[in-house]
Amino acid sequence: MDYQPGQYKVRNLALAEQGRKEIAWAESRMPVLMALRERYRESQPLRGYRIAGCLHVTKETAVLIETLRAAGAEVAWSGCNPLSTNDAVAAALAVEGVKIFAWHGQTVEEFYWCIEQTLHIAPHLTLDDGADLIFTVHSRYPELADSIIGGTEETTTGVKRLRAMAEDGKLRYPIIAVNDAETKWDFDNVYGTGQSSIDGILRATGILLAGKRFVVAGYGHCGRGVAMRARGMGAQVIVTEVRPTAALKAVLDGFQVMPMDEAASIGDVFITATGMKDVIVGRHFERMKDGAIICNTGHYDCEVNLPDLEAMAVSKRQIRPHTEEYLLRDGRRLYLLAKGRLINLAAAEGHPSEVMDMSFANQFLAHLHLVELHRQGKRLENRVYTIPEEQDQEIARLKLETMGIRIDTLTPEQVAYSTDYSAGT
Repeated sequence: MDYQPGQYKVRNLALAEQGRKEIAWAESRMPVLMALRERYRESQPLRGYRIAGCLHVTKETAVLIETLRAAGAEVAWSGCNPLSTNDAVAAALAVEGVKIFAWHGQTVEEFYWCIEQTLHIAPHLTLDDGADLIFTVHSRYPELADSIIGGTEETTTGVKRLRAMAEDGKLRYPIIAVNDAETKWDFDNVYGTGQSSIDGILRATGILLAGKRFVVAGYGHCGRGVAMRARGMGAQVIVTEVRPTAALKAVLDGFQVMPMDEAASIGDVFITATGMKDVIVGRHFERMKDGAIICNTGHYDCEVNLPDLEAMAVSKRQIRPHTEEYLLRDGRRLYLLAKGRLINLAAAEGHPSEVMDMSFANQFLAHLHLVELHRQGKRLENRVYTIPEEQDQEIARLKLETMGIRIDTLTPEQVAYSTDYSAGT
């Protein structure tokens, strides 16, 4: 481990050259964020502001970090999952002078230690994925909250919890819900999670998906993306849900829907995408067939009840990288992937750069907005805000331009017609 107190703690600085190559690859696939970098490189609107970030340390995240720095920000960073850090990317960022504390395979204690190191810069802004950084500020460093002008949250689970905090009057500074931008949830969550989760499963197992009964728990945006991609590879997809509207969408999209109690006995591959704990528990493990594969693509590792699985097993062993075989008392073998953590980041590389381009453009512009308000002497109330529609459309427009795609525009007459309540049939 390479460690310089107050500056970085990463796995191995010797990996920096490989990490730089990976970052360069991501930059070539993230034209929107790169365009924003060039737009603000000279004016540096974030100069004088310190940002603490807690987000998966991937090549795409590195492009975001370096864009924030190009705009003038001082940045300190930690990973938002113990198994999602790309050690080569972390090394490259450390060599470039980023205060980064992240490595793959952290313990829970090390994970929170890394978050605390980023708070030593006394941030003006926080950038979070899962809200662990925000919760750490509130629970352990509340004195920092008064000087934090705002923050952003990347993922569904974090946004839900932060909205609950705000409703209880416990949120100490305003948060912009990047997750709720259409250019995030309808692209990153659907196409990013769908492709990268399948990628993680295949890297961990090497199985043939065609013909497999593939059980997707949860039919939100992430679950829908996974179900689409699994079906595209020939799997027979089964969806489990608790929300009637989501279940109905799955049915009308052509998927079989049933309770997990029924799916458990027929599924070959199980993936949770709900943000809820105890989606797969002991009674489900008891019903699963020999050889069933279990994984999770939700932010936290509580969707699959690991204590239940551990209690039922007589032994376990590492069969492949990111694949553990649990031998049960009756001789059945169940295979857990990536220790129940995010399969797409623990066993693969996370979302493709092209889709993270839009999500991270939203992150960058949200922080720019918070700083602009601060410079004007304004401060948002301590609640959770959504991304403006105008920002969503601008990012989508920029993305289309980089893809060489042109679209129609409304004429002035059409714009007037769209709000003309006096117009008849």
